[in-house]
Amino acid sequence: MLLAALGWHALAVAREPADPLRFGVLPIGGAVESKDGWAPLLADLARAIGRPVTVLSVTSYESLDQAIDRDEVDFALLSSKLALDAVTERRMNVLALVKRHPGDADHRAILLTRKDGPRNSLDDLLAHPEQWRLARGDARSVSGFILPQVQLFLPHRIEMETRFKSEVIGTHQATALAVANGDADVATNNTTDFDRFRRQFPVEAGRLQIIWRSDPTPQAPIVVRRGLAPELQRRLRAFFLAYGHEPGVRGNAQRETLKDLHASLGYIAADNKALLPAARLEYQLARQSALNARWVSEEARQAKLDRIEQAYAQQQAVLRAESR
Repeated sequence: MLLAALGWHALAVAREPADPLRFGVLPIGGAVESKDGWAPLLADLARAIGRPVTVLSVTSYESLDQAIDRDEVDFALLSSKLALDAVTERRMNVLALVKRHPGDADHRAILLTRKDGPRNSLDDLLAHPEQWRLARGDARSVSGFILPQVQLFLPHRIEMETRFKSEVIGTHQATALAVANGDADVATNNTTDFDRFRRQFPVEAGRLQIIWRSDPTPQAPIVVRRGLAPELQRRLRAFFLAYGHEPGVRGNAQRETLKDLHASLGYIAADNKALLPAARLEYQLARQSALNARWVSEEARQAKLDRIEQAYAQQQAVLRAESR
């Protein structure tokens, strides 16, 4: 009788559904919009692995970063800066990257102004930033903050966080709307999200123009929690690499989903070395900020630069070591 009871208990346990896998994604226009955009792919994933998948809806980079820190996310699509923090703090590993055509330069950071606004030229922006109202992304956003800071503003000795008349911080959709509606004079954004904005808000987009483009941004990584079972990590990687490559009706539906996610070519395998370009950008940002700052002495400045060099060397070592 006891054996029978134990056998029944084991069968009951085996039939209990597995805990859902938790997916984190950055807000695009908003948390709901981001969740809805990923729903078809995640439904396909749940069927493929026989396990439910839930989406963590967040409103900010900070919220997602904190959720990762609390181990509330099993896998996620992150900005390269958020992924860099998660990997170097040994919480996650890179699983895959959004695939691009060789030499594809379409995804860039941009600056937006109104076409008919009183302030709409790059020369005036660089000459008189204190007269402009800025709408920008979170400091962890590569296109919304890091690239404009590194490639445009800091080389002109302009600190984005202190030199403008005012600033608002939000999603790429929110910053574009701020300029289109006259609540800001210039917005950071990127070519991919501005294409999405044109489709969703054609009237507002018609008021805007691009006055600056960056170099291409690093590819967006999919990362996975290190504590996840190795077999499950393998199945996740296999799913993403195969997604969109099936023939027939199912493959066509997957390709439409990828197009909506601005990942029309699908995903490619990657490891933590894929974050080396992001580490380089973070290093450039820290170094340029230190060079532009005021210091009590040249020795203090040099000490800061030395610490930045050491931190960059340590980051590179972690990314390369974890990829072996």
